Parts: sequence; structure tokens; C-alpha cells
Amino acid sequence: MLQGPHGPFFAQLGAMLRAAGAEVWRVGFNRGDHALWFDRARYIPFRDAPEAWPAACAALLDDRAITDIVLYGDTRPVHAAAVAAARARGLTVHVFEEGYLRPYWVTYERGGTNGNSRLMQATLAEMRAALAGTDPDLPDAPARWGDMRQHVFWGALYHLFVLAGNVGYPNFRAHRDIGVAREFALWLRRLVLMPVHRAERFWATRRIRRGGFPYHLVLLQLEHDASFRAHSTFRSMTEFLALVTDGFAAGAPRHHHLVFKAHPLEDGRVPLAREVRRAAAAAGVANRVHFVRGGKLAGLLNHARTVVTVNSTAAQQALWRGLPLKVFGQAVYAKPEFVSTQPLPEFFARPVRPDSRAYRDFRTYLLETSQIAGGFYSARGRRELLRQVVDMMLAPEDPYDALRSGNAAPRQQLRLVT
Repeated sequence: MLQGPHGPFFAQLGAMLRAAGAEVWRVGFNRGDHALWFDRARYIPFRDAPEAWPAACAALLDDRAITDIVLYGDTRPVHAAAVAAARARGLTVHVFEEGYLRPYWVTYERGGTNGNSRLMQATLAEMRAALAGTDPDLPDAPARWGDMRQHVFWGALYHLFVLAGNVGYPNFRAHRDIGVAREFALWLRRLVLMPVHRAERFWATRRIRRGGFPYHLVLLQLEHDASFRAHSTFRSMTEFLALVTDGFAAGAPRHHHLVFKAHPLEDGRVPLAREVRRAAAAAGVANRVHFVRGGKLAGLLNHARTVVTVNSTAAQQALWRGLPLKVFGQAVYAKPEFVSTQPLPEFFARPVRPDSRAYRDFRTYLLETSQIAGGFYSARGRRELLRQVVDMMLAPEDPYDALRSGNAAPRQQLRLVT
């Protein structure tokens, strides 16, 4: 096991894998990894320079006769090197990621996720063929994040460990562009400013709802997120803001407005509100452009005309509602049956609705394969997840092959509380 999501999920997963009979080791790269892994006898610290990791990883796999590697996100440098070494040896690569269908599911795949997922090559016809022998009764996904407070708490705690007590890891280098001290400061600032941001969000949303104008919704992502950086052509979020604003100015009817919604975990490292104002002024549409700081998505989606994003997983909530969707990056849901191929000005002027039946088949396929009920950050979410995922990891087939062969594991039906 390499780096996992912030919090104790990987420690609990390792304990259950050991209870099932597996020998489990954890490689840690900093004090945060060390503090949240409780089995010290099976902890392997990596203290050398990052450049030494590929050779050290290869030696570790060989010396300990490793058969599987487990990681969260497959694009950060230490994970990409480990995945390459594992593939060269024919090992099984288990990858966790935030859910393609959030908030009550997480993603588990073998080999890769997001742009590296098997879903990128899978056609809708293949998915429908795999579903032909099933009769699923799947729950709807509620349009709220889930365990956001716990996510922020574990993120802040992890960076505090790295910042305040990284003794023993002198060569640690974060996979983000900014340093650990700056990252911790941003997490702490976010916690402190939550009441202020909540008030800003309330008034911005109120102006949009009471404005009485048609609007198009843009789902922003974290500029440092792996999906944005590794699976899109944009070098910065500023480029995306300018592209969308210019397309809106060129194509949208003059009484329409444009709403940019920030990611719920946006921490302020990019001054999005200022950049949105700048892009809107440059395009000559400053009085028709709005910015909403995070928060829940459902209320804005319910009245939107279209949705635009790079490759945010939240776009699937738009597809579920039958809204026209324009995507600019690689995404597992970017299938021609339900994602627009129109040029952006034409999309704003005359959007084509998605094939909702095709999308529902795709969503059903996800819920029967890679999407597992539960979450990484809250205690309840981890319990839900651990009840199912260990059996899936120990199964001989990955979730997609298991569905096709008729050996898919029974799925726990999620009870939704409203």
C-alpha cells in the first residue's frame, strides 16, 4: 500500500486485508503517512530523494515478492512510478479515487482511474451487453457532498503532521506545486473562513435565483487536481475561464447569464473570483457573469440551461437531469451519446440535449462495477465501504470483467436519508 486518502481509511483497509489472510505492507513518504498508519511493524519509510524512488520501488517489489499494490490516485509521481514497475512485473494494481458518482460512492478500479480507466475505451454497446443479464434496483444519488467537514479536518491534520513533525523524512517533496507549509495554511484558512464563505455563497446564490434570467452553469475544478492537470490540455484554470467566457459572449443570447461555481474544496490558491471578473470584463459581459464560492450544486443545476466543465465528476449530476453538457478534458463519462460535440458558441446558442436513456445505462453500469457505496472520510462512510471493497479486491476478476462473466459481487443497496 502506498499513499491513501487523508484519514485512517488505508489503515483500516490494511487491517481487514490482514484479517482475510493477506500480508500487507505500507510505504510512507512523510510524517502524515506514518501517523495515520497504526501497524508499525508493517510500515516501510522511504526517506531518500524522490529521484531514488523508482529503483527503490522496484527493489521493494522484488525483495518482498509483492503481488499487488494499492494506492489512491495514479498520477502523482511516486504512484506513477510504482504503477509502471508493477505493470512490468505483471502485478495487480488497485486504484482508489473519489467517486465518479458522488457523494455516496467511491471509485475502485484496477490499472487506473479517470483518464487511465478502462472506461475510456469501453463503448456504450459493450456496457449494455454486460448489463443484459442483470436486473438492478439502484438508488438515486442525493445531490449533496456527504462528509465534507471530515474531509477538510483530515486534510488539515495530515498537513499539520507533515509541517510540524516531518522528522525522519528530510527529502520529502510534495506532489503539489506549493510547499507543505503553504498547503497547511490554505487548509487552516479555509476552516477559519467557512462562515464568511457561507454568507458570500448565500447572497450570490440568492441574486441568481431571484434574477429571473436564463443561465448557463460552469463547474470549476481544483487547478492542482490530477484530473485537471493530467487529463486536460489546460495549463491553468485562467485559460479555461477565458475560453468559456469568450464562447459565451460569442454565442449566448444577450439576456442569458453565465454562472461559475467553484469546487467545494477550493482553497484560494487561485484567485478565482478576481479571474472571473477579469475574463468577463475582457469579453464585454461583466454584467452577465456571476461567481459562486463552492456549496451544494443541486439548487443551481435545477434551473440551469446548460453545463460546461473540463472533466469534473459533478457533471454527471447534470446528465442525470438531462441537461446539455460540454466537456473539454478526458472523462470517463465523455461518451458521444450524451456529451455535446458542438463548438462552444453554438453550444450556448442552440444546445443539444443528451440521450438520457443512454446515460442511465452508463450510470447503471458504473453502479454495478466501479462505484462502491461509502466514503473515505467519515466513520460511517468507511464502514459502508469496507463491508464491500475487501471482497472485491481479493476477487480474481476486476469489477468490469466480473460483471461481464456473471461473477459480480452482490452490492449493498444504499439507504438514503432525506
